[in-house]
Amino acid sequence: MPMHFVKHGSGTPVLALHGWTPDHRLMTGFLEPFFARRAAARPGGTSYRRLYPDLPGMGQTEITEKYQGSDDMLDAVQGFVDHMIGDVPFIVVGESYGGYLARAVANSRPEQALGLALVCPIGKEARHSRRTLPPHTVIAADPAFMAGLPPADAASYGELAVVQSPETFRRFRDEIAPGLALADDEGLVRVARRYELSTAPESGAPFERPTLIVTGRQDDNTGYADVYALLEHYPRATFTVLDRAGHNLQLEQPVLLDAFLDEWLDRVEEAAGH
Repeated sequence: MPMHFVKHGSGTPVLALHGWTPDHRLMTGFLEPFFARRAAARPGGTSYRRLYPDLPGMGQTEITEKYQGSDDMLDAVQGFVDHMIGDVPFIVVGESYGGYLARAVANSRPEQALGLALVCPIGKEARHSRRTLPPHTVIAADPAFMAGLPPADAASYGELAVVQSPETFRRFRDEIAPGLALADDEGLVRVARRYELSTAPESGAPFERPTLIVTGRQDDNTGYADVYALLEHYPRATFTVLDRAGHNLQLEQPVLLDAFLDEWLDRVEEAAGH
């Protein structure tokens, strides 16, 4: 089944995979401004063709009975790569559950994947009940602002918000909430029964291309401790834990995330000889 996607730019392909239940707008929300700033700062530099699919059951991609677990989700992503990228070198970026799939894609294509960037990824424990997680903490509270939101918005946004502010809420409303509203809950419940991939993404040889792993110190969804446990598989990885950041780190620490993405892409281009 074809996956709905949006694309921007031309050049080296970038596969960007969003997390569980949002859609491609989560990724375009932080990556498109990043690539625009990078292009403006580096006239004549490497150009990138960004591909943002909606995973099955999310956004505008349908999910059918054939999707019985994460193995089927990964197969759909691999098919998308075959169809849209082919055998040319490309870069993988994944957030949360999308980071889980991105790790599997990169490790299955070690000669083709030029680099891997993970934002708030799932760690060594795929199942939520087994993860090592910090308690939910609000670092920057804004009770008056939260009280002025419609109750449904306050609940959905407040569930993960570590920095409560009009700006982080605006981006949540524009980049995350629309995808949540489109998710096929029934189909995703079926997939969630086999949430773990049959083959762990870190099985086999280490992934030796430039890697970035950015986690939030207050991320009570995927955490940081179980992610650190993956590090030995990625000998070219920068690993960071950002304070004042939860699972929506891209909304709460945008400047630092941009800086780390910039440095990572410099390393990818250096290793690729660009």
